[in-house]
Amino acid sequence: MSSDELPQEFQIDVPDEMETGVPADFASVWHTPTSFILDFIAVKQPPSPATDPESGEVTSITVPGRVVSRVRIPPQQVFELAKALTMQLDAWEKESAPNVRNPGAAEGPDGPNRTPEN
Repeated sequence: MSSDELPQEFQIDVPDEMETGVPADFASVWHTPTSFILDFIAVKQPPSPATDPESGEVTSITVPGRVVSRVRIPPQQVFELAKALTMQLDAWEKESAPNVRNPGAAEGPDGPNRTPEN
């Protein structure tokens, strides 16, 4: 068997200072022509109303946040990441939360609201 035919095995080391991870409340995903960017964001303080200075009316709610980690991946890896997330979500649902549904997601058989039965 030539070295081109041998399977690759990655040996991944997590630095001690990164071992516990970084808490994030949500993620923002966007892309450029050459990469996908995942910004993991932590909320800094409670939401506060934003008011129009002239009318005094509340125009929106401001949620201050900070990017705690930014990850860039090549487009080719997005498919593998999506598969890995789906596999881990399926396993988590079976182990931990068989009746958990995402209240903010679209309804329907093709939507992200998932249960182990479908």
